[in-house]
Amino acid sequence: MLTIERITVREVHLPLLEPFRISSGVFRERPMLLLELTERSGATAWSECVAMERPNYTAETIETAWLAMRKWLAPRVLGREFAGPHEVAAVLAENIRGHNMAKAAIEMGCWGVAAVMQGLPLTDLIGGTQSRIPTGVSLGIQSEPSKLVDRALAAVAAGYHKIKLKIQPGQDVEYVRAVREAVGSGIELMVDANSAYTLADANHLVELDAFNLIMLEQPLGDDDLVRHAQLQRRLTTRICLDESITSVDRAEDMITLGSGRIINIKPGRVGGFSASIAIHDICQRAGIPVWCGGMLESGIGRAYNVALASLPNFTLPGDLSPSARYWARDLVTPEWTMDGEGMVHVPRERPGIGVEVDVELVESLSRRTEVFTASA
Repeated sequence: MLTIERITVREVHLPLLEPFRISSGVFRERPMLLLELTERSGATAWSECVAMERPNYTAETIETAWLAMRKWLAPRVLGREFAGPHEVAAVLAENIRGHNMAKAAIEMGCWGVAAVMQGLPLTDLIGGTQSRIPTGVSLGIQSEPSKLVDRALAAVAAGYHKIKLKIQPGQDVEYVRAVREAVGSGIELMVDANSAYTLADANHLVELDAFNLIMLEQPLGDDDLVRHAQLQRRLTTRICLDESITSVDRAEDMITLGSGRIINIKPGRVGGFSASIAIHDICQRAGIPVWCGGMLESGIGRAYNVALASLPNFTLPGDLSPSARYWARDLVTPEWTMDGEGMVHVPRERPGIGVEVDVELVESLSRRTEVFTASA
């Protein structure tokens, strides 16, 4: 049985080593919400809410997530007896629409607590089979092609298995052409538009077919499936959907409509592990490959992504870059690293999420803290 008696929420701002630019904005630091869940037995686990400071990726923000957890979500879980973490998602979803990232932070934390209680690595608890996962890197939009080329060549030298280039109108085809010419035909490249285009740009986007990309991620609207299906019929490059896949139903709709041929599963976006595992299983049956994207998580959120990406149908490199790619100092020990073959190792040596949280560092970076209890 699983009974959560306390959830401590902290807002932490973690400075990035360098600004990271996508089509919807520039990040210089990563504000994030960290949750510490305590079970009746005293077992604890940390999780991370991946909502952003502004509603530029989804409608959720740190403020809305905090409010949702305080008013509606934490009270649903605290003091309630569950047979296991697989029951939590349905309870959080009942008559509460949206707020997937807030729900995921609580639900995934329950999986982390359950792993500790059962003495299992998180990957084993969810059925992970892979011990090493090929790692990709995401490169932000640069001011000119030569700067993007420099970063891409450095990523190749570091051993990354996949290089993702962020694009937007005016900084797309010529930038991708420059990188492809520089790295050669043998390097796996993809591009990510974060919904920066419309169907009126179809003729322009077709030009990307020339570069042998493994995918074009989320070119059109964040909630669109129909227009993506129209665009996919015009492209030879496979469309990967990210923002458009917010639930199991949306994944099924994508497959039915032919809106894309790959799904980027971000557990925070779909509401947690239960939905992520269900989407993984649906895609596996349909022959649709999946991969795990990143949300500029700290090492805490990375732990959950690595565990999820150990499931068998995660066959494409994930955005699971080492801690040193983004942070001068991560919030966990050991920090996440990549071996000489560009692989991240799935931790199986200890129960729970596989890393220890540096509580002193978290406390020093915390801007505010709130404790939710079963008696509150």
